[in-house]
Amino acid sequence: MGKRKKSSRKPQGPKKKEPLPTNFPCLFCNHEKSISVKMDKKAGIGELSCKVCGQQFQTGINYLSAGVDVYSDWIDACDTVAKEAVEAPNADDGLDSYADLAAGNERRNSEMNIDRHLVSAVGGDDYEGDFIDDE
Repeated sequence: MGKRKKSSRKPQGPKKKEPLPTNFPCLFCNHEKSISVKMDKKAGIGELSCKVCGQQFQTGINYLSAGVDVYSDWIDACDTVAKEAVEAPNADDGLDSYADLAAGNERRNSEMNIDRHLVSAVGGDDYEGDFIDDE
């Protein structure tokens, strides 16, 4: 008993390469295909911009870079900024020093746990607010 004869297959041509995308979703406004990437390989700059919210980003590229690389650099930069914002304490609380508090800043003494001797140490003798030791 022999095997069945296989039909001969025609040789297939090379696979067509799909071009890499140049339009991506925006991280800030969440619109699909609103990010367009333009690359200037001679200058070595990749530019990314959102058509909806106006977000822009530039990064350095080389001769091997593609639009996806610029987009991924943008995502990495956004992640870095977000992590720095979480790790950094909130430095903009409206108070630069105890002198601001003594000068009549809006924060209450009880929130800052300020004693009378601390206010006088920074030259705030004219402060007329309530102190912790005042009952």
